[in-house]
This record gives sequence, C-alpha cells and structure tokens, in this order.
Amino acid sequence: MKKIIYGLLATVAGVVLLFSYRTSLDAVAPAASTGGTTRNGTSTGSSGSTSTGSTTSAGSTASGSTSTSSPSSSASASASSSSLKDGSFTGQAVDTRYGPVQVRITVSGGKITKVSVPQYPTQSFRDQQINQQAVPTLVSETLSAQSAKIDMVSGATYTSDGYLQSLQSALDGARA
Repeated sequence: MKKIIYGLLATVAGVVLLFSYRTSLDAVAPAASTGGTTRNGTSTGSSGSTSTGSTTSAGSTASGSTSTSSPSSSASASASSSSLKDGSFTGQAVDTRYGPVQVRITVSGGKITKVSVPQYPTQSFRDQQINQQAVPTLVSETLSAQSAKIDMVSGATYTSDGYLQSLQSALDGARA
C-alpha cells in the first residue's frame, strides 16, 4: 500500500513540475523582423537569423526564410542603388561548406538588370536539387530589392550566405 501512495505522489509531483516548466519562448518575446541584420547560428565566418517569411525552397523540409547581411557591408548595402555605375561586375567567389558561390550582376541605368550565378555547389545530387530552387529565388529577390538586403532561402543556408557575400562584393565593385 505504501508503494502505491509513493508512486501516486511521485506521478503527481512529476506532472506538476512538467506543467510548471517555462520554456525559453515564454521568457523572451520574439522581435519583429524589419529586414534586419540580426545574426545567430554558425557558418564559414557569417551566419543568419531565422525569421518567418514566405520564401521557401521546394523539396526542403523547412519553411520560412532567413535574412542576413555582413556586418562590414551593412552600411554599403543600405546605400542607394542609384549610385551604381553601369556595366557588368563579378563578385568574389565565396567558399562555402559545399563549394564556391559567385555572383555576377549587370547594371544599366543605375539599376541591377541581370543577375547570374556562374559558380554554385553542384557536386552531389542533393546540391543540385537544393540549388535548382534556391538560386532562381535569390536572383529574383536581388532584382526586386536592388541591393544585398534579401532573404536567405531555407534549406540552402550555405549557398544563400555565399551568394549574399559575393553579391555584396559585386555591388561594392559597382559603387567604386
């Protein structure tokens, strides 16, 4: 009889503790995304913060998007795109975990009119599958935003991060 009482008390205590546990989401209110430059996570020298959004990669298991910009380039990314000089500018090739990413932009009339990605990870079938969706999304976001302040693609974080760094490098060349 004593064992039954102890068992019931232990169960009740466990349930009370379980329901009184505060998760980290209760302690910190989520910040509104303002196309910002907040950062967390890790990757090769840069990282991004997750925010809910509509950019998705078909075939990926995650939904939402991530926005990021390099700390050293946030000032130049916020500069007006009208200060771009006409021509074709190729960004530096950025090494990512899965391979190099390089962006080339064409500027006409002070606006980005064409974006191409001559290098991106294609080693494995999975790389090809992910980047088949991610690269066109990144290109269209760039043409819409006319800057490097674009959302990263979920499921293609490394490619997106390399793309943003190379894009910023190309934009810097167009402003020089």
